[in-house]
Amino acid sequence: MKNTMMLLVGVLCFSFSIVSFAVNVNTAMAKEIAKELKGVGAAKAEAIVLYRQEHGAFKSLKELTKVKGIGASTVDKNRENIELDAN
Repeated sequence: MKNTMMLLVGVLCFSFSIVSFAVNVNTAMAKEIAKELKGVGAAKAEAIVLYRQEHGAFKSLKELTKVKGIGASTVDKNRENIELDAN
């Protein structure tokens, strides 16, 4: 019983560590964007925020590729974790 419980706790901890949460690129700070999107570090996240400030809210995922350093492959691998609501 003890081994089963330890296994369950281990699986739950591992599951939470690999889960990414959706991030709204129209409202999130750079630190949150970098944390939640794969392949997006601090510099790329800052570029997303700067682009948003200069051009307004992103209207589509494709528009993210206009940000220097963000290509179609980055958008594709993060598609499920990107929100665009312009709250």
